[in-house]
Amino acid sequence: MVGKRMYGVIMLVLVLITCLSCGEKKPAVNYLQESSEERAARMQWWQEARFGMFIHWGLYAIPAGEYNGKQVEGIGEWIMNTAQIPVQDYEKFAPQFNPVKFNADEWVALAKEAGVKYIVITSKHHDGFAIFDSKVTKWDVMDATPFKRDILKELSVACENQGITLCFYHSIMDWHHPQAQASYFPNYNDGEKVNPEFPKYVKNHLKPQLKELLTNYGKVGILWFDGEWNKDWTSPMGKDLYNYVRNLQPDIIINNRVDKGRMGMQGLTAEGEFAGDYGTPEQEIPDTGLPGVDWESCMTMNDTWGYKASDNNWKSAEMLIRNLVDIASKGGNYLLNVGPTAEGLIPEASVERLKAIGAWMKVNGDAVYGTSASPFAKPEWGRYTQKPGKLFAIVFEKPKNGLVQIPVAAVQVKNISVPAAPDLTFKVKPAGDGISLQLPKELPDKIATVIVIEYDGELVVK
Repeated sequence: MVGKRMYGVIMLVLVLITCLSCGEKKPAVNYLQESSEERAARMQWWQEARFGMFIHWGLYAIPAGEYNGKQVEGIGEWIMNTAQIPVQDYEKFAPQFNPVKFNADEWVALAKEAGVKYIVITSKHHDGFAIFDSKVTKWDVMDATPFKRDILKELSVACENQGITLCFYHSIMDWHHPQAQASYFPNYNDGEKVNPEFPKYVKNHLKPQLKELLTNYGKVGILWFDGEWNKDWTSPMGKDLYNYVRNLQPDIIINNRVDKGRMGMQGLTAEGEFAGDYGTPEQEIPDTGLPGVDWESCMTMNDTWGYKASDNNWKSAEMLIRNLVDIASKGGNYLLNVGPTAEGLIPEASVERLKAIGAWMKVNGDAVYGTSASPFAKPEWGRYTQKPGKLFAIVFEKPKNGLVQIPVAAVQVKNISVPAAPDLTFKVKPAGDGISLQLPKELPDKIATVIVIEYDGELVVK
């Protein structure tokens, strides 16, 4: 009996070895041919989220905008290129990177308090340095720094525990890699140069690192690509990378910078067959709504993405909240950036503003989350957002006569309320094709007062 059992086990093992060695693999899916229903289901959480946090963090936080005793113009994370720092000199920042004050739970808790639904962090910026445990290279936080902690692993655990979706920014460019743009020195961003070995970098470095990110850190919400403008990168490469990523995590969302269709800082995708799930306006908000187009405005709180000690040109909390409302009113998402210090701290000015946004969102979040673009033209006094059965009139500036005209038929209106002032009541007065509301002498919220109009039936737009 023992002999027969052993024989059976041996045969089973031989069959398994034969199947593994025959090279049969699950065929790759072409996700560029995804149905509209499949796409809608995949994009739903992101469309409902409306608000995300961008985090630019890496070795560039150490010089913090200064090199060789001089202030360097431009944004902090580009200092390697702007100051024309040779690779071997830039590498000297790695032994100085020891952000012992970094606390993933505190970062994620702050994001949650701000009302953020997803975090996008730079797994690798243009300088090529990976803030995760990459087996593809030693140019990473585990091998090149004294910190020796996997930042992304700690964030992935914190995000899972606190219900925030973790996403990764990953640059296609690499100023450190000899088969990529390191060969362009002193201008790593030279738009006319090409590296004939770039396809080897894509195969042996870029793709393997992406596989690590999509294998070792749980479910990833978004892969946010950048650096696609260099001549080495082509549209076929972009389409191939889109499918490569989706075959690793089919439900992941990928921005339009994976391909070559982005129209400059405007960020929207040009007409044509370009891969990517949504447009990426940078430091811009489109003037009008874009029906049927998914987009996300990424913006800074000051002037830089990566930490720069001298940049104190902070936008007010009022401006940031109104940006969020403006973007939601046009059907977009707001990706608001923080640039932590080399110690691992989010600057206090950013913390203050995030908490102010969170306080407003705690009261008024229903006017942002899960909303769609306004059906009406932009009113002078503020913005509209909507969701089924609700129209949100969000007042920035009180009209001189104190009247807000809302194009909803009086017979449709069921209820009107103000989250910031639950006891406030309105008399509904028919006015033309809609209603007129008399605002109180003082707006309940000086930044953005939300008026919720609940109605029956379909909203009639005139």
